[in-house]
Amino acid sequence: MTRSDLQLPGYDLWLGSVLPSVARSLGHPVPEQSWVGRELELPEARHAVVVMVDGLGAELLAARGGHAPFLRTLDAPAGAIDSGFPSTTATSTASLSTGLTSLTHGIVGWQALMPEEDQLLNHLSWDMGPDPRRWQPHRTVFEVLAAEGVDVTRVGPPYFEKSGLTRATLRGGRFLGASSMAGRVYTTLASLLASGRGPSLVYLYFGEVDKAGHIHGPDSWQWGEQVEAVDAALADLARRLPAGTSLTVTADHGMVTAPEAQRRDLAYEPELAHGIRHLGGEPRGPQAHCQPGAASDVADTWRELLGDTATVLTRQEALEAGWFGPADTPVDPGVLARIGDVVAAMHGQATLLDSRALRPEVLRLVGQHGSLSRAEMSVPLLHRPAT
Repeated sequence: MTRSDLQLPGYDLWLGSVLPSVARSLGHPVPEQSWVGRELELPEARHAVVVMVDGLGAELLAARGGHAPFLRTLDAPAGAIDSGFPSTTATSTASLSTGLTSLTHGIVGWQALMPEEDQLLNHLSWDMGPDPRRWQPHRTVFEVLAAEGVDVTRVGPPYFEKSGLTRATLRGGRFLGASSMAGRVYTTLASLLASGRGPSLVYLYFGEVDKAGHIHGPDSWQWGEQVEAVDAALADLARRLPAGTSLTVTADHGMVTAPEAQRRDLAYEPELAHGIRHLGGEPRGPQAHCQPGAASDVADTWRELLGDTATVLTRQEALEAGWFGPADTPVDPGVLARIGDVVAAMHGQATLLDSRALRPEVLRLVGQHGSLSRAEMSVPLLHRPAT
């Protein structure tokens, strides 16, 4: 790594450790060989709620903690943890739910190559995408627990239920949809109360902070307003949790402001685009799928033209460096082909994209994530034991 704001991801105590740790606290440990990392020792609980606050990076929370008085009261038993790479929702959702790195679960970025079709798959929209169960075949912790008799519920916006990403990465138990924050809190509480005496797990998702950060920037008052709203919803939830219920809060990634003035665009820079078939990944972590035999030249060109605004590696170099997972991870050839021939981690506030292939609303986004900076990769792990 060539810049102090970038750091290799840690896959020891990380986002993939969260659900196995909670599962053990419920008395249902997940087999150690089925996931990557180590567990956090959490007190026993009868029921557990795990909350994903999309976009709530640990550095952002530390800098703007005044917006989150309730979250500041929770324990941080491991401090901040890493999301893994790329630091993006699709990848992190799969890592959280399976305990596996992107090298194994295969969700290697916001956009990844479908090798047989030679087309990019947008994991969030899943338009014209493959069978989600074949694309991500590994069992989730939700599935493992549900098979053992744990009452598992996933709560989020209603349109998530049948999405490709949900079917690929959040399988297991039942899904209950609620559009508003208050509705999701109510649904979570109702699910816990209906679960009876047996152990139960509720996964609760909030996406409002991420949306505000993308549209207005993570330094905006709108971002702070949404953090306050989520914090108030979680405080309400905590006050009303049934006895014996623990609460764990984490996030999928942080975010940086990415001004247009620091954007590089393949559409306007033919030298940067030369030799590239598709630009996958995300603007903060672009992955170039190259013409046959062009990968080395593309890597050299990117290193020269991007200079100190990016760390550029070939796919093999990124694997050896441990970006997508521990370097000794066995990799399915089909997953390997989804990763770009050339991969970049952008520094500072820089981005690299191809505006010809992106919707106008994506080009207008102020906040971005996906790289190896602490602001993007470091996420909170907060816990309140059962009482």
